[in-house]
Amino acid sequence: MTRTSSPRGQGARSSPSDTRTRGGGGAHTIRIIGGDWKRTPLPVLDLDGLRPTPDRVRETLFNWLGQRLDGLRCLDLFAGSGALGFEAASRGAARVVMVERSGRAAAQLRANQTRLNARSIEIAEADALRLAANLAPASFDIVFLDPPFGDTALLDRSLALAVPLVAPEGWLYVESGARLDPAAQPALAGWSVVKEGKAGAVFYHLLRCENEE
Repeated sequence: MTRTSSPRGQGARSSPSDTRTRGGGGAHTIRIIGGDWKRTPLPVLDLDGLRPTPDRVRETLFNWLGQRLDGLRCLDLFAGSGALGFEAASRGAARVVMVERSGRAAAQLRANQTRLNARSIEIAEADALRLAANLAPASFDIVFLDPPFGDTALLDRSLALAVPLVAPEGWLYVESGARLDPAAQPALAGWSVVKEGKAGAVFYHLLRCENEE
């Protein structure tokens, strides 16, 4: 999920092509595009900076990862609307941890979790960086990383904390406001971009550690 930098900091995300009015506190919907809950609509709060990852980006990502994630452990570090985390759970992930600092967005995540009876999902209302710093190394097979756009320092810190959490042969997915260059990121030493794309203002990348190939 993608976000512009805002006073909410680690809040949520919305598609660059989304023309709905933002900031009113109401709700719109996203839909799960694959897996057990395919086509299920989920309410998403209309909050400043909240930008769910567009359908076509999610479709591309899960074509890259494979349509099923059975047994895998996933971390959505800046969950926002939860579009990526719910999509992963729908496709069989054994554990999906969603981290969201905004109390209102976290409450909506919990409501959607209850609606789906999504037992594999854990929702942490917390600061993403502080929580990541206390997680066990190599504890996730896929880490979804989408910090607010426009904050290069936050992206750098997020990468430094996220990379150690990826298990051997795992994947790191990153959305950003500019193309990601692993050579320019000390935290990504030994990592390479396996797949990448662009949708509107969103650059999205799937990375893997070259040393594990």
